[in-house]
Amino acid sequence: MDLTTEIAKELVPSSEPSVFKAGDTITVYYRIKEGDKERTQFFKGDVLQRKGSGATETFTIRKISNGIAVERIFPVNSPLIEKIEINKKGKVRRARIFYLRGLTGKKARIKELKK
Repeated sequence: MDLTTEIAKELVPSSEPSVFKAGDTITVYYRIKEGDKERTQFFKGDVLQRKGSGATETFTIRKISNGIAVERIFPVNSPLIEKIEINKKGKVRRARIFYLRGLTGKKARIKELKK
């Protein structure tokens, strides 16, 4: 292995692995600093993709807010993320579900995975 991958392994916190994937509906609680104050805000939506590995792994979440689609990219190992809740497991056949961007209404629904 080269030096950069070894350093990246040391930087990644050894917490529990995130077990969500594309199609799942999750809620991400993250800290926001506003001046000298700090508060927790949440972002609830569908996971479009997980990308990267190790210290540089990210995931993209999409939600509809007042009829406008909002997408946000979070680093998996960010210290600003307090917790990630999995609300629903989605049944999708792709690892990246960007086709949701072109769908509206009932067509944009993701089927729930039966247990």
